[in-house]
Amino acid sequence: MSKLDPQELVGQLALVPLWLHDPLRGAISRSFKFADFAQAFAFMAELAQVAEHLNHHPEWRNVYNRVEIVMTTHDAGGLTRLDFDFASRADAALVHYAGG
Repeated sequence: MSKLDPQELVGQLALVPLWLHDPLRGAISRSFKFADFAQAFAFMAELAQVAEHLNHHPEWRNVYNRVEIVMTTHDAGGLTRLDFDFASRADAALVHYAGG
C-alpha cells in the first residue's frame, strides 16, 4: 500500500471530518466517548475484527469510557487508503453504541 499523494489526502480527509490530521506524524486520530467501560470495550472488540479483516491495526488507548485511535501506515511512512478505510468503519460502528 502506497502513501497518499497530497491531492488524494485532501479528498480522504474530507470523508472523515471528525478525525484530526497530524501532518508532522502522517497520521489521523479521533477520540470516542461511550456511556461506560463495557461499551468502550465492545467498540474496541468490534474494531479489532475490522483490523484483522483489513490486516491493518490501529494505535489505540482506552481509559474507562474513552477510546483514542491513531491511524497511520508505518510501512508506507504516512497515510494510506487503509487508514481512511479503518476510520470510516470506526465512524460507522459508533452508531451501535448509545452515548458514542
